[in-house]
Amino acid sequence: MATIKFQLRSEANKAVPIYFYLSMGRGSFFRIRTGFSIHPSNWSEAKGFPKQNDEANKKVATNLKTLEKYLLECINDAQANGIEINNEFLERKTNECFKRKKQTDISLVSYQVQYIIDNADTRKIPGKSKIGLAANTVKNYQTFKQIILDFEKYIRKPFRFGDLSPEMVEKFKKWLLKEKGYSVNHAGKSLAFLKSISKDAEKLGVTVHPNAMKIESFTESNEDRNIVTLSPDELKQIEEAELKREALINARKWLLLGCELGQRGEDLLKIKPSDIRSIPEGQFIDVNQQKGKKHVSVPVTPRAKQILDQGFPERIALQNLNDYIKEVAKAANLNELIEGKKYDKDTKRKVFGKYPKHDLITTHTCRRSFSTNYYKKIPTTVIMGITGHVKESTFLQYIGKPKDKDENAKLFLKYIGTKVY
Repeated sequence: MATIKFQLRSEANKAVPIYFYLSMGRGSFFRIRTGFSIHPSNWSEAKGFPKQNDEANKKVATNLKTLEKYLLECINDAQANGIEINNEFLERKTNECFKRKKQTDISLVSYQVQYIIDNADTRKIPGKSKIGLAANTVKNYQTFKQIILDFEKYIRKPFRFGDLSPEMVEKFKKWLLKEKGYSVNHAGKSLAFLKSISKDAEKLGVTVHPNAMKIESFTESNEDRNIVTLSPDELKQIEEAELKREALINARKWLLLGCELGQRGEDLLKIKPSDIRSIPEGQFIDVNQQKGKKHVSVPVTPRAKQILDQGFPERIALQNLNDYIKEVAKAANLNELIEGKKYDKDTKRKVFGKYPKHDLITTHTCRRSFSTNYYKKIPTTVIMGITGHVKESTFLQYIGKPKDKDENAKLFLKYIGTKVY
């Protein structure tokens, strides 16, 4: 439970700032200026409020009580909606409480990121005629803003668009990879964000360093990527594994079903029995893919139908499913040591190494397994239409396969009934 206390940090013989100390429990602690000040002789340490010895002090006390109530309401709302509580959030809410207008600096990278977040509902999607950013995209911008604020602490100064010289960009890149320990893909994505946001800022008249438009992003090479999939034989092992706990039996259903439907974890878990419809040719599942906002019809394969005929799996949280399917894979003896990245709770980063395969199974394995197992059996464009991939090159990179320049020619001959010699 959040608690707020007001304190002074100085006993100087002059008016000093009043701070509020917010405790969120479990070591989560913040200290923020309230914007009010008072002489220490007029402060009651016992009560944590100004002494009630004149009208000015009474007014400050009233303002502090108003702030305390407002902040606790904002914190409760934020926690209910999954919004991160940090210094920037608390400073902003403190200013909002008293309708203070904070002087903005449009030359700051963090300001431009917040501008995009604040206008997400009306922002035009690049390359499309639609407006409105997806929820996941907004979260990515929020994450990137925190990265920028952390980098400002590292360089001990504001990070401005005019600072984006080759030397500063290189420093940012090294900080992402070496100091923060981010993956190659995460660091490359952050640089892509920085370049994109710089273009937006320039359109708004902000002075941007010419080098900003030359920023290069990057991704892992195919050789460096560790793609974890489940083969048909391994899926059979999972199907036949002896499980006693209902939670694991339910998780196995989701895992096997996911490998037949080819959807992202968050989309898979939103599927309901009412989304299944029958047509003369078979059954389809209507899926609204969150990323890309696509509405797709997913065929119910014979194997998927067998699973569904045993009863639709119970709803489960994504994180719980990720935990349970590792136990399911372990029970199925998927113990082969393979290279991959495993989340480290201490560093909060994925660490590369050799681990038992069951430790590397996630809900994302479902979509990759579907794509890999049906590749070459079904035309690539058909699989892409189900998984939601847009570019064939991206799809092939996703499953770690090189482009087969003969594929379309072979399919053409197959459909017209000509044998390939």
